[in-house]
Amino acid sequence: MKLSRRKAIIGGIVGAGFVGAGWWFAQEQDRLGHRGLFNIKPGQAGLNGWVKIGRDDSVVVAVPRSEMGQGVQTALAMLVAEEMDARWTQMRVEDPPDDPVYRNVTVLLDALPFSPEQHGALVDGAHWATDKVAGILGISMTGGSTSVRDAFVPMRLAGAVARALLLRAASRKAAIAVDELTVSEGEVRRRDGDSVARFGELVDFVGDLEPVPAPGLKNPADFRLLGKPLPRIDVLDKVQGAATFGIDVRQPGQLYAAIRNAPTFGGAAIAFDVKGALPKGIEKIVIVPGGIAAIGTSWWRANKFLDEGIAIKWQSGPAPTLDSKALWAEYQGLLETGSVALRRTLGIEAKPMQSQALDAVYRAPYLAHAAMEPANCTARADGQRIEIWMPNQAPTLVRKAAAQMAGVSTSDVTVHTTFLGGGFGRRFETDLVRQAVVCALAVPGRPVQVLWSREEDIRHDYYRPMALARWRAEFDMSGPAPRLTAVTKRQVGQSSSDAFTTRAFGLPASDQPEGNAVENPPYDFPFYRLEAVVTQGPVPVGFWRSVGHSHSTFFDESFIDEVAHALKKDPLAFRRELLAGKPRHLKVLETVAREAKWGTPLPAGSGRGIALRASFGSIVAQVAEVAVVGQSLRVERVTCAVDCGLVVNPQIVRMQMESGIIFGLSAALHGEITLSDGAVEQANFPDYEVVRLADSPVMAVHIVDSGAAEPGGVGEPGMPPIAPAVANAIFAATGKRLRNLPLRLA
Repeated sequence: MKLSRRKAIIGGIVGAGFVGAGWWFAQEQDRLGHRGLFNIKPGQAGLNGWVKIGRDDSVVVAVPRSEMGQGVQTALAMLVAEEMDARWTQMRVEDPPDDPVYRNVTVLLDALPFSPEQHGALVDGAHWATDKVAGILGISMTGGSTSVRDAFVPMRLAGAVARALLLRAASRKAAIAVDELTVSEGEVRRRDGDSVARFGELVDFVGDLEPVPAPGLKNPADFRLLGKPLPRIDVLDKVQGAATFGIDVRQPGQLYAAIRNAPTFGGAAIAFDVKGALPKGIEKIVIVPGGIAAIGTSWWRANKFLDEGIAIKWQSGPAPTLDSKALWAEYQGLLETGSVALRRTLGIEAKPMQSQALDAVYRAPYLAHAAMEPANCTARADGQRIEIWMPNQAPTLVRKAAAQMAGVSTSDVTVHTTFLGGGFGRRFETDLVRQAVVCALAVPGRPVQVLWSREEDIRHDYYRPMALARWRAEFDMSGPAPRLTAVTKRQVGQSSSDAFTTRAFGLPASDQPEGNAVENPPYDFPFYRLEAVVTQGPVPVGFWRSVGHSHSTFFDESFIDEVAHALKKDPLAFRRELLAGKPRHLKVLETVAREAKWGTPLPAGSGRGIALRASFGSIVAQVAEVAVVGQSLRVERVTCAVDCGLVVNPQIVRMQMESGIIFGLSAALHGEITLSDGAVEQANFPDYEVVRLADSPVMAVHIVDSGAAEPGGVGEPGMPPIAPAVANAIFAATGKRLRNLPLRLA
């Protein structure tokens, strides 16, 4: 039997899981954690690693996921409050310590190179092993729309265990049998309704009680809070200006560092000359990984000094002449002759006597994250201790990077995760951590805040990979009407997951494609073939909102429309045919079509386009309505239907769908990173445009109830369908097929 590279790699994962299994079952961290784990303060009592109560009647929940606007603090607190029968007004949240109890397993499982519907020994074994490895690594991270999915059982369980412990504490306080007590609205009561104790009155009676084996969790029919549009926990602080983002960090004696990164990818500063003496307010000049820093009492003063007061000698990176035109030509060659890293087939291939083919090539460019809060990190080095304040998505990796740069143990590093002014995958990276630690080591005992300008942020990102795809459809022409017999997709691109694991963990490149970039479309094709070509290159790539779905959905859903047109079928009707065996997908499709009034007349120059994608455990369909006047394009309305399984907070679901639509529209209409002489050409919002409020469409979001028992993701699934929906609408309005992103009529 020939062993493919892919099977060998996955087999290695499975083997590692089995090798570590004995150690694992002896050492696996209980996901409840112990009662003293969660930063217990005077006047508080820990109930488990996720929940503590205070004498002020507060219920404080550990939220080990970064709040970047997606509402994760609210959603995770709701899971605990539901099972504790707490009042929503008494819920509070805090960051817990960086401990393996708070690991995110789902984010690693989602990174495996399988389509969600795939099963079998190899797939199931890889999932089992990855689950075990995730527990051993104990990595806390936020991304991939996994926060609620991963925490859904552990945090509800934490709430249920806390509730049971409070019943026993109340029994101890009041000398009443536990089975005569219940919990309701944040207090323990007799079953006849008489109050026994508020939560805060039980702090001193929890004592040495240990959690009992986990009680059963609630049936969804009994939910009191889950599924309700409860107000967000973080809104008040943000509205009042009390919320601390990374850029807001202020510590005694704090200094500020401005950065100039090497102009070309992989370059470095190797020397510098100061023009005269250091001016007032500039403390030090330090060469940092990838660039140079000026440290001063003011960021503006330090940034100005880098512009005017210093000459820097740069070492070029490995591709100083790289440009976009040459890179696209290289990808075109790989599309024709590149080595296939992953090949997948579904169905039985038929060879009709009379056939005709439809070919289409699509492309998507590199994209920057362009989060509203520029990249920043504050660090202090005090002897062997390193302290970090940073808006980040992976505190475990921040600790690791800081420890490596300072030459200390990870136990000597403390990480404070602030609010994030947008993350989108960029804040998984630790490049600023390394720069900040080097700066802090240069001025021991004083915190240094490294802050990149917008220009540095856009020109030195870890970009969404550019990608090229060719779809081919084959039709049987022997009958009275053409009949689709086969589709083939060949795709070329870098792998964000591969690049990230190499950077973060030092693992060798697997040369496997991004898992969700090669997920199978949901449609029941007679025959489907996928070929993925993975390329390496000097352009740094990383996770970007919806990752591989962000470009694959454009390729897939645009081509579905092209096939429908070739068959002279309505795009909605054609999708219905191909989704006949998938009722959840079909219900979402029908809902969005109905709510968008699909098929009703529109003014001349206007059109509707439809697209659907299953991603991150949810199904989203969107209809875009566009108006085209000459070379001017305006997206007037977007209707969205989402089946995200069990809904925790419908208000957050709607917010995230709208957020994904706007983020996706910015990429679809404007987003493009281009290269010249080994460097990025774009620098700021004038040449890396985003959708403004005045250009935003009317949006309507409809939540589809599928009766699912668990939640799907909502942070990312709202983004992938919008680009193909708009492209398909442009075709409906003009008859012009746009196959390249961003979508440009001229």
